[in-house]
Amino acid sequence: MNNRSTKQTLIAGLSTSLALAFAIPALAADPAPANPYLSHVPISAGPMIIPVSPSGRGTRPYEMSGVVPQSEKAAMMKSMMPLMSMGTRMDLKDVMNLMTIKYKAKPGLTFDDVKASMELRANSLNFKKVGESPMWKDFQAVLGDMKAPRIEVYHYCDIAVGREMLKYSPESAVYMPCRFTIMEDADKNIWVMTLDWDTAWMDSVAGRMGTPDVLWNHAVIIRDKMDNIMRAAANGDL
Repeated sequence: MNNRSTKQTLIAGLSTSLALAFAIPALAADPAPANPYLSHVPISAGPMIIPVSPSGRGTRPYEMSGVVPQSEKAAMMKSMMPLMSMGTRMDLKDVMNLMTIKYKAKPGLTFDDVKASMELRANSLNFKKVGESPMWKDFQAVLGDMKAPRIEVYHYCDIAVGREMLKYSPESAVYMPCRFTIMEDADKNIWVMTLDWDTAWMDSVAGRMGTPDVLWNHAVIIRDKMDNIMRAAANGDL
């Protein structure tokens, strides 16, 4: 089984477990507030209990949901670990790789070639650059590490999509803005990477876990734009 198939199988298993578990009330003194977006999920004796905020879930635009106790989140993650390691023997390095989309730059392209292509394609897709973090320079200046390869992180934003995400879930701010990383590896190969935003696996969950259609469409558009930008960067397209 290839890495892509392994990833799809793992995520499908996780999403199925999550779909089942969402129907189970939290073990608390007061009943969990009704979630209007999950009313269509069938009741099932799922394997996990999803933590629910004691003070409720935001429903108005920009309304923050209550704080979920860290102990409940930790308990949920522990219950998921056997599924994560089942038949795969995954460690943390494997998990990081699983959650990353990356493209190796064509031979002959310099770091600056890849960066220039990324910026040109992002500009053509109305993806606004809002920040840049030259991590390798900090390694040198702060840590005195003159051997680390060049690593830079770039921050981009689609302001219209960002607004819709924040209206639906203010907590999504922690994932903003979108980020690309260009870096040299141990063998001086150049890579373009980002967090895997592929949401296709949610099609296997009833109602896409309550995701509004407009937000779903925005997410697909952003994911496609990011993939387009990374491919252009790795190919040195101008």
